[in-house]
Amino acid sequence: MVVWIAFLSFILVLLALDLGVFHRRPHVVSVREALAWTCVWIALALAFSAVVYLGYEHRWFGLGHAADPVDGRVNDGRSAVLKFLTGYVVEESLSVDNVFVIAMLFEYFAVPAIYQHRVLFWGILGAVAMRGAMIAIGAHLVAELSWILYAFGIVLILTGVRMAFFTGKELDPGQNAIVRLVRRLFPVTDRYHGEHFFVRTESGLANPESRPSTLLGTPRAIVEGRIPNPGTWILTPLALALIMVEMTDLIFAVDSIPAIFTITADPFLVFTSNVFAILGLRSLYFALAGALYALRYMKHALAAVLLTVGIKMLAHEPLEQLLGEDFNLYVLGMVLAILATGAIASLAGSPNRRRKDKAA
Repeated sequence: MVVWIAFLSFILVLLALDLGVFHRRPHVVSVREALAWTCVWIALALAFSAVVYLGYEHRWFGLGHAADPVDGRVNDGRSAVLKFLTGYVVEESLSVDNVFVIAMLFEYFAVPAIYQHRVLFWGILGAVAMRGAMIAIGAHLVAELSWILYAFGIVLILTGVRMAFFTGKELDPGQNAIVRLVRRLFPVTDRYHGEHFFVRTESGLANPESRPSTLLGTPRAIVEGRIPNPGTWILTPLALALIMVEMTDLIFAVDSIPAIFTITADPFLVFTSNVFAILGLRSLYFALAGALYALRYMKHALAAVLLTVGIKMLAHEPLEQLLGEDFNLYVLGMVLAILATGAIASLAGSPNRRRKDKAA
């Protein structure tokens, strides 16, 4: 329990510094700043791997005393670090696909660039809470039902196949059931009000502080004749964007949580690797958002990663007998090689694609 409290306190301190010090004033996050923060979060994850090694090697705070349900072995420092880093790389790589959807949501809701970091910050807090609950449920299922790991492997393989052939053009946030339900239950303004997620009305409708959103149309409150009384709290389009970011992470967590459980079912390793991957999602978004057009093969690379970890789970015992104790190291190397291949292929093919776009 002590190690969990210490880790959560550490994460809350990092988030408080992030919002209260480094991003106290809203501003547009540049690619250079995003890359710098991406390096910071990666460095923190690597530094924490040293803590993982010491904790499991010396059995601090109860770490490394129980057998890992995935391989039936008690994790020492080396095996714990390999599983933590493999889980972190897998979860961080799957976040790239999340970036594509978030970029589409921000474009649809016309979220001003100056407020995008705020949406992602609060979205991260919700994501940590949701994933914590899902990991707790998943760990309980793995402990009680050993066959659930094979089910996770099948889910990952099916998800990888679907991702390889899914373009994302079918998505329409305006037709999302959650968005329609929120608009039906709550009055929503058609204009942004600075960085606020909800505002209090003054005389029927709150005075806008910013330009109107051209994509949301007339407020549903006016359409239905339900003009809010003065003093009523109403949602802004920024709140809709936040809700959709939260729902997006929940959907992606259904795929990514099984992925980490095929590597390790140690709750501490699963949760910490997920949290560090989520924390890096914001800076990753700002670093990649402007170059998404050039990463056309990354979706296929992510599909290959899911297929790899899915097959790893289904054929865990024969593969481990073939590769030996360094099995997880080979898995980590294969994941990194797949991601590097996808990135190189995307960047190598982007100039030809730009020339074709100009010709068209």
